[in-house]
Amino acid sequence: MTTKAPEMTRNGHELAPLNSRNGPEGGKPGVTIVLQGPRGSIISRGSGPIEDPDRAAWSGKMQFFLSIIGYSVGLGNIWRFPYLCQQNGGGAFLIPFVVMLILEGIPLFLIELGIGQKMRLGSLGVWNTIHPWLGGIGISSCIVTFFVALYYNVIITWCFYYLFNSFQDPLPWQDCAVVNGTPVPECDKSSATAYFWYRTTLDAAVSIEDPGAPRWWIVLCLLLSWIIVFFIVMKGIQSSGKVVYFTSMFPYLVLTIFFIRGITLNGASAGLAHMYTPKVEKLLDPKVWLEAATQVFYSFGLAFGSLIAFGSYNTPKNNCVRDVILVSICNALTAIYASVVIFAILGFKAVSNVAKCTDDNKHIMINNIPFFANLKLANINDSMYSEGLSILNNTTPDLLRECSLANELDGAAQGTGLAFIVFTQAIVELPGAPFWAVIFFMMLLSLGIGSQIGILEGMLCTIFDIEIFKRIRKQYVTAIVCIICFSIGMIFTTGAGEYWLKMFDSFAATIGLVVVALMEMISVIYVYGHERFTKDIQDMTGIKPGIYWQVTWRFLAPIIMIVILVASILSMVREHPTYEAWIGDQGKAVKTVYPGWVLAIAISMIAAGVLPIPIVFLLRRYQCLKMDINIHEGSIRRIDTTVSTKEMITDVDLDDDEDVSPLGEYHDDDSDDDDGPQVNSRLGKSFRMEVIDDY
Repeated sequence: MTTKAPEMTRNGHELAPLNSRNGPEGGKPGVTIVLQGPRGSIISRGSGPIEDPDRAAWSGKMQFFLSIIGYSVGLGNIWRFPYLCQQNGGGAFLIPFVVMLILEGIPLFLIELGIGQKMRLGSLGVWNTIHPWLGGIGISSCIVTFFVALYYNVIITWCFYYLFNSFQDPLPWQDCAVVNGTPVPECDKSSATAYFWYRTTLDAAVSIEDPGAPRWWIVLCLLLSWIIVFFIVMKGIQSSGKVVYFTSMFPYLVLTIFFIRGITLNGASAGLAHMYTPKVEKLLDPKVWLEAATQVFYSFGLAFGSLIAFGSYNTPKNNCVRDVILVSICNALTAIYASVVIFAILGFKAVSNVAKCTDDNKHIMINNIPFFANLKLANINDSMYSEGLSILNNTTPDLLRECSLANELDGAAQGTGLAFIVFTQAIVELPGAPFWAVIFFMMLLSLGIGSQIGILEGMLCTIFDIEIFKRIRKQYVTAIVCIICFSIGMIFTTGAGEYWLKMFDSFAATIGLVVVALMEMISVIYVYGHERFTKDIQDMTGIKPGIYWQVTWRFLAPIIMIVILVASILSMVREHPTYEAWIGDQGKAVKTVYPGWVLAIAISMIAAGVLPIPIVFLLRRYQCLKMDINIHEGSIRRIDTTVSTKEMITDVDLDDDEDVSPLGEYHDDDSDDDDGPQVNSRLGKSFRMEVIDDY
């Protein structure tokens, strides 16, 4: 005879099946757990996937796919990957990149997407569900994501400022500003694009210790950025899911337009040859492999909690393995495609700069060599130019400029330097420069907003795993988060804004993310159990993960993550962290050591992103905090016991005078509470556990 428990309204906190292997699908009895406490009952069936009727869901497969693409394909594909290829062996760098993609990126990607889809919870709920002791992983992920969201929107702010200034002809960074008929000395010593970036846009301070007041034009653009992001994410995927159709597809349209234009430019072949000519000897350098592993890790946006959130909005039977493979291939091909476009344009810029440099040297020859005095530039051929160089090198070598195509191409920058200085100079050389500037910065905006949507969705999904925030409308919580981020982000609008951004990027988003990702992998594979996770994937997709997944999950990917973590820590310890401070009198950026108090802030951010993991573990292990069974902060979910989880599950720290009844009820001999037994006298939460066999 089967005893049926009454179905109660579930709020996303129901317990997991006691043993899913023995559910009705296998023809064996299932198990229902009824956990009754002071706030009501929570019911879980031992069969079928966990369903939350109130859980948001994608409106279609295309919306999910474009959201993942928009999140994972970000600014790093445009301004980081091409630089790494150039500096680490050209085309040969693709070998370690693909290897690390297969051994590290794809396995980690499937763990986050798969566990989110299985649990149908955000980052905080997932790790509490696997075991309450692991709840700190979700908190750490949320904190690190918060730090990244702070400065990532500042990059979007700068893109807005450049976009607004692109509707001019000529572009404001085309020529140096002129005062009383002479170029501004700061601009004359650097370049028009560098001057516009450091002085006009940032109004850069001489050091991080002397930031000055916020620059009002940047404050307004930052406010605009957060207002736009708020309206996109305020309703979750119901609102952001519609925007991703533009933010995900528009960058590919712009890249294709630039590709068609770029390959027709003079010098494009030189740029591509410089970038992709394989330097096989570089493969023997361990640093190249470390750079590849690091790039793969960050390019996927792992450990932010965003992929877990995106996966949780999927249907339980979605083929997440196929999604992971398709997105991984798309991510890698996008990075390579963007590199082709970038270096085709930079090759054109390099050839143009060499031509200008050569003309400048010819003017010097006309003014300093009698034989050249009556000649025009067009009349000075290559042999005459070489002869003139020889004469001046023997007499006045300081007058000449070195015109080298290789040096021009080697000078390609990364990050903000590539986007706002180097590439803007290349755009100036193109006919119809304002048009190219507008679509370029619209592309950067699309990439940045697409990634920011994913970052905030991961953080907000984690926040809404907490019961108290579920009682507040999502728009209000989202607005509060955006206001807090805008207020703290004011530090990036000062003259030291770029210096602070580099500090956040170097510290807040490195060690913390790697630690979170490593703990995620350990939690799923060694606590939840790789066999159980394999079965989950098989149940959801119909395909059992084979030897490749088992080896990478259990051994290779964790080892790679440990190597990245150790290398990152050693790099910070051995090399004193520096930033590039703009010195206007010299017209160049100079490497400057961070002051001690700034490094103290940096270390505090790292600690804030890592310490929640051991703190929550210790507090819950020794029951220093009361456990609320009705919120995901203290979710109690019974999962199948494996060798690695048996001790954690069975260790309930019962007092000597407590025992457990055969029905699973915890009895406290000293309790006079007629409403039910206590979980533990220290917890003070009464509940009744009823185990019911379903035949």
